Amino acid sequence: MPSRNIIKAYIKGGYYHAYNRGIDKRSIFLDKQDCSVFLHYLKLYLSPIEEIKKGVLEDKVGMRFLNLNLSEEIELLSFALMPNHFHLLLKQNIEDGITKLLKRLTTAYVMYFNKKYNRLGPLFQNIFKACLVETDAYLLHLSRYIHLNASGIKSIIKFAEFSSYPYYLGNKQASWVKPQEILDYFISARDRTIGDLSSYESFVNDMNQGSKEILRDTILEENCSE
Repeated sequence: MPSRNIIKAYIKGGYYHAYNRGIDKRSIFLDKQDCSVFLHYLKLYLSPIEEIKKGVLEDKVGMRFLNLNLSEEIELLSFALMPNHFHLLLKQNIEDGITKLLKRLTTAYVMYFNKKYNRLGPLFQNIFKACLVETDAYLLHLSRYIHLNASGIKSIIKFAEFSSYPYYLGNKQASWVKPQEILDYFISARDRTIGDLSSYESFVNDMNQGSKEILRDTILEENCSE
């Protein structure tokens, strides 16, 4: 039976943890510029078309992405870039939105990476993986897991440049990053089976064994190295 993380029957309105890593576990982000370029492509694909047309992005290259824009099809809730892999927490508003985004994103990035480093061939390990998020508890714990990175290490930098954590703390804002759906749980505490938590920050800093059990399948199947 194939891994549930590579089954591509993505549903409309579904939440997914999408991720991929470098072929042979090689690094895919060698410096800050690489990370910035990857996120720039995400911004071009997911920013509202009106922003691109009005010149908010102030990028001529961005105009060429108008026909490839997926802002109506995909919402980005959380993300984190690590040296040899990336994590995206996505909401799919139409069928096949995730497939479109990941193919366009990785293709554009590989073209940039290969040109910069004068290399040929694939950069990522096979096709991306995506796991359906089926419960509210899983959604919240997954966002924390992404921000703490795949190893579950608790030492986290508040102003990390290449994750969505600063957007959750209110230190950054962008139309293409949408943390509010998860943050709403901590404002209203409407689901007390997850916990009446005072803030998202305290939730992130309180990773425990129970949280790891909820995410056990994800942790085991990814097996991403730092």
